[in-house]
Amino acid sequence: MAKNYWLVKSEPASYAWPTLVKDGRTAWTGVRNYLARNHLRAMQVGDPVLFYHSVTGKQVVGLAKVLRSAYADPTATEGDWSAVDLGPTETLAKPVDLATMKADPLLSQMMLFRQSRLSVIALTREEFEHLLALARE
Repeated sequence: MAKNYWLVKSEPASYAWPTLVKDGRTAWTGVRNYLARNHLRAMQVGDPVLFYHSVTGKQVVGLAKVLRSAYADPTATEGDWSAVDLGPTETLAKPVDLATMKADPLLSQMMLFRQSRLSVIALTREEFEHLLALARE
């Protein structure tokens, strides 16, 4: 089975990367957008996930992985919503900021720019690998 690549966004004031590192794992709940929900449902255990600080910072700061595939979101009081469990893999040595991503021709078509309100975004293998390379320069 082909591996999928993802980017999740969180406002640091709500849930920051260092919190995930400290917690060791978290349920990624509260997603209330149908496309983002469908992305959660497509996630498989072991899929790599880049963690992006939105609003403040606006940068990719960490690498996580899916620890549990989609299940019913326990925070949903109505509707058909899903959650996954994520765990930290690596804090990126050099966070990749939004301006760097927007200026990079290899990243210019990322869904992050076309549907900027999505909190769970699918990445191509090339986008994922290039973002990691930028973070490890």
